[in-house]
Amino acid sequence: MADAPPLPNLFAHIPAPARDEEFRDILRRPGCRIERIVSHGQVTPADAPYVQDHDEWVLLLAGKAVVAVADREVALLPGDHLMIPAGVVHRVTFTDPAAPTIWLALHFDQ
Repeated sequence: MADAPPLPNLFAHIPAPARDEEFRDILRRPGCRIERIVSHGQVTPADAPYVQDHDEWVLLLAGKAVVAVADREVALLPGDHLMIPAGVVHRVTFTDPAAPTIWLALHFDQ
């Protein structure tokens, strides 16, 4: 979101529920990107899982989520975090439709 104002607080400017999740960069540096993700009940389609060429660490700040990583599902509540290594198939199978699910994701090169 290039035209978005900077976020003074990770809980500022939470978007209203929409069809798509909001992905908003907080910081970009060579080899590292930090983004805030806001979900309102969205999930990753079963036929379109993520497989990234970089490591990702996610921290759930608010809401509830379930992430399928390889052959297991991980339930996340605020404060829970998860490391997803590069090349690992994963997808979000649940986010709370009743309240915003707010993630902090750190993408980094190995």
